[in-house]
Amino acid sequence: MQLNGAQIIMECLLEQGVDTIFGYPGGQIMPLYNALYDYTADGRVKHILTAHEQGATHAADGYARSTGGVGVVFATSGPGATNTVTGIATATLDSSPIVVITGQVPTAAIGRDAFQEVDIVGVTFPITKHSYALRKVEDVAEAVREGFQIARSGRPGAVLIDVPRNLFIDMFEYEQKEPRPLLPTPDFKKDKIKELAELINSAKRPVIIAGGGVSISGASAELTELAHKADIPVVTTLMCTGCFSRTDPLSLGTLGMHGERKSNMAVHEADLVINIGGRFSDRLTGNTGGFAKGAAVAHIDIDRAEFDKNVNTFLRICADSREALAALLPLVKKQKRAEWHKKLDEWRREPVDADAFTPENIVKAVHGVFGDDAIVATDVGQHQMWTAKYWPFTKPRKLITSGGTGTMGFGLGAAIGSAIANPGQQVLLFTGDGSFRMNMNELATASIHGLPIIIFVMHNGTLGMVRQWQKLFFSKRYSATDLPDVVDYEKLAGAFGLSGYRVGNKKDLLEAIAAARKTGKAAVICCDIFIDENVWPMVPPGDTIDNQLTEEQ
Repeated sequence: MQLNGAQIIMECLLEQGVDTIFGYPGGQIMPLYNALYDYTADGRVKHILTAHEQGATHAADGYARSTGGVGVVFATSGPGATNTVTGIATATLDSSPIVVITGQVPTAAIGRDAFQEVDIVGVTFPITKHSYALRKVEDVAEAVREGFQIARSGRPGAVLIDVPRNLFIDMFEYEQKEPRPLLPTPDFKKDKIKELAELINSAKRPVIIAGGGVSISGASAELTELAHKADIPVVTTLMCTGCFSRTDPLSLGTLGMHGERKSNMAVHEADLVINIGGRFSDRLTGNTGGFAKGAAVAHIDIDRAEFDKNVNTFLRICADSREALAALLPLVKKQKRAEWHKKLDEWRREPVDADAFTPENIVKAVHGVFGDDAIVATDVGQHQMWTAKYWPFTKPRKLITSGGTGTMGFGLGAAIGSAIANPGQQVLLFTGDGSFRMNMNELATASIHGLPIIIFVMHNGTLGMVRQWQKLFFSKRYSATDLPDVVDYEKLAGAFGLSGYRVGNKKDLLEAIAAARKTGKAAVICCDIFIDENVWPMVPPGDTIDNQLTEEQ
């Protein structure tokens, strides 16, 4: 049938199973929104108008991370498109599949500095998995179909499709098609799997580093089976949090700059390190010259570009994590490693004061109310590390956080996307003063759509992580760090038709949570904490991960 380009895009989105679009209209994308009108009117698609295009992109990202599906964004040309850049970079570096469709000035005006003309493909080329600068209406359907296939296949990421205004209006023949299958995963060599099994069977002190590829491939069960069968302790990256239950006796928690001492020391003392689906980021490894120096390092990853990029490895297996683990499991011997676990027990944490109103106890108290099924989003900073360390994640896709780019302002949009994608599930957001102020305008979106997201602001009146670095490494010169306490969080929430609370002890916190839940709406709970509450332990920048500061030196 003959449709215009905008209708073709909408039909192709339906082919892909898209039920939700996040976005913000404007001049050049208006014809697409005109077509969208009919699809929202009859309920085929839901559109979420956010307060800002960055919020829309983070929401699509949260939608994708919490479901494993693809998030979709509409934005107009110029500033509308450039406002998506941070969200695109955030999604790509954390391997989250989103498709961003931007309007562009008409083809006849391209290159003439027309009103709101920006070469968004050129701007985003380094931060997308693939991008399209369309010039003919006959290419529209192909770009959407192929774009979704690319976004989802292999190592997922962001795809951008830039559509000049006249292509939305031009007519072309549309024929419905089935979604394209995922591109084939790498055909890994079985002899390398056998070699890895032999390394595991002969190792005395093995450690698994589980990365985001485990979550993306749905390999949580295979990872758990491998760890239990071969009795191997597991450390997880932020992107893999929950894929291996934190309550499992073999779980060592987080690794790296703010990782648990037991995790960092386990990797430092290991004779075999198996990285499954992780990318050896600098925050994970510290000084790579001293990382796992006494160990043979094996690396399973679907992205060949990650091999030996940061850490030189002994064995490299280019494969989907789930497929590789399935092939590995029959070859691994069942055994116990009592001596290794005895050594690991020397580095376990000491219990803390359970009554103090500290970030650790706040996170644990909130978990005590909501349990393991809650989806927990975070912004970036100290509160992010406290959440990752102290919330006992037991299931995949429950921590929604920005890892690679460390995007302050990510959390509220991501929480909104997660709540839209998972109706009936409780969504929480842990944030800090600085991060929350960046995108708190999205409270309007949460209020309009009746999303019962409960937001916990770790309120210490400062950019906490920056202040911690300034204290430790810049002679306590607190330059542009402390935030004047001018935000009344209760009134701020009230301005959006929501409830707000300010608490300073555990009793008031629990009462505020109970009151917030009764409203059935989003709520902001401001938790007053000490300005110099820091994240411990910490590996100094440029140092090896076995050298951790456990208190101020």
